[in-house]
Amino acid sequence: MSFQIDVISDVVCPWCFIGKRHLERALDAWRAKHPDETPTVRWHPFQLNPQLPASGVPRKQYLENKFGGPQRAKEIYARVSAAGQRAGIDFAFEDIQVQPNTIDAHRLMHYAAERDQQDAVAEGIFRRYFVEGADLSSKETLADIAAQAGLNRDEVAAYLASNTDRALIEEQDRRARAIGVEGVPFFIFNQRLALSGAQPPEVIVEAMEKAREEVAATPQ
Repeated sequence: MSFQIDVISDVVCPWCFIGKRHLERALDAWRAKHPDETPTVRWHPFQLNPQLPASGVPRKQYLENKFGGPQRAKEIYARVSAAGQRAGIDFAFEDIQVQPNTIDAHRLMHYAAERDQQDAVAEGIFRRYFVEGADLSSKETLADIAAQAGLNRDEVAAYLASNTDRALIEEQDRRARAIGVEGVPFFIFNQRLALSGAQPPEVIVEAMEKAREEVAATPQ
């Protein structure tokens, strides 16, 4: 039986990175129970800050506008950091200098999906931003991430320099909001059941099992 998992997320959402780790653990548990079924995971765009300029804004300015300053942001991110530690992620929020517009990162994710490298690119983007503080508004940075994931750097650079798939990403973002997605990560299992938030692995597995049962009970 085929199994599809659609993940709506933004690459600058720390809970989405945590959600990725939880999903990976859920998939390990799933494969142990259903060794003959390999779920297909596809990532879809959601821009938390679509209004930001293409070059992004200074992180300090962003935090002041959103939270009232770095100190308040540090207090808020303490809970995220603790959850990240439990998931095996060492967030380095203090190293992030630029809050980026993420449309190019989402374009790269789409490009990678067409070449069966989406998970590797997603991992690279999350790690470079949250662990290394990279500037995701830089097309050079994104091309480097793509190359490290096994894609042709020159071809990726040419793609990012164009406007290819920009309208597609914007439309997918609008579509996500149209179906009621207000926060990310947002998981959809076999187009049957949805789960919002970085839920624990066992909750994800439970949702997967329910979606599997619904498909099995549907007359073919």
